[in-house]
Amino acid sequence: MDWGSPSFVIAIIAVSYGAWILNNWIRAKHGYELEDEWGGKSLPKKSAADSAEAERLKAENRELNDKLDTMQDRMIVLEKIVTDRGYSLSEEIEALRDTPVRSTSRKDNGVPLDLGKKEPSA
Repeated sequence: MDWGSPSFVIAIIAVSYGAWILNNWIRAKHGYELEDEWGGKSLPKKSAADSAEAERLKAENRELNDKLDTMQDRMIVLEKIVTDRGYSLSEEIEALRDTPVRSTSRKDNGVPLDLGKKEPSA
């Protein structure tokens, strides 16, 4: 095959032009701007239903962003509560272990767990 022959050059031009047409067809199908041969842009026609749908989606997006902002504020407050030095889960668990359990339906036969205290060796 001769790379400089007119048929090869025409084939390259035909493939490039076909790819350009395919690109514009896909862009038009999905509602993107179209390009002409000189690089100019043309906007696709939009119906009233499309613009109403776009406005509805924009309003919904604003509402969801506002909800997300309030949730982030609440999460920051919760993180401050949990990471505060005055909040100690281990101390609360130990306090519950030291408190004997009282039941009205049966006698308390349990032995309290004194894990922090060492028993004297005999």
